[in-house]
Amino acid sequence: MFIHKAFKFHLYPNQKQMELIHKTIGCSRFVFNLFLGKQKEKDAYWSITEEMKQNGQLSSNHWKGDYLNKYETIKELPELKKQYSFLKEVDSIALQKSVENL
Repeated sequence: MFIHKAFKFHLYPNQKQMELIHKTIGCSRFVFNLFLGKQKEKDAYWSITEEMKQNGQLSSNHWKGDYLNKYETIKELPELKKQYSFLKEVDSIALQKSVENL
């Protein structure tokens, strides 16, 4: 017979740690939404060209390629940090995980 044990912990971060937690969550949300917007924009262009194809304005629709590649978007993060300096303040692994979750 197995007995399962559980432990409950409650963390009490100080003010500096709370600020860093909030910055990390905000920057992760920013990166997630940025790349989600890029994917939605790509899908919107595809639907426009597909409609043009159905109306006879285009012969074929070769616009849509693959979805965003996780590894390619992670490689874009250093360039993104140059554009948005506030992304440098948080852990890079948190930003990479937000891209991976997308």
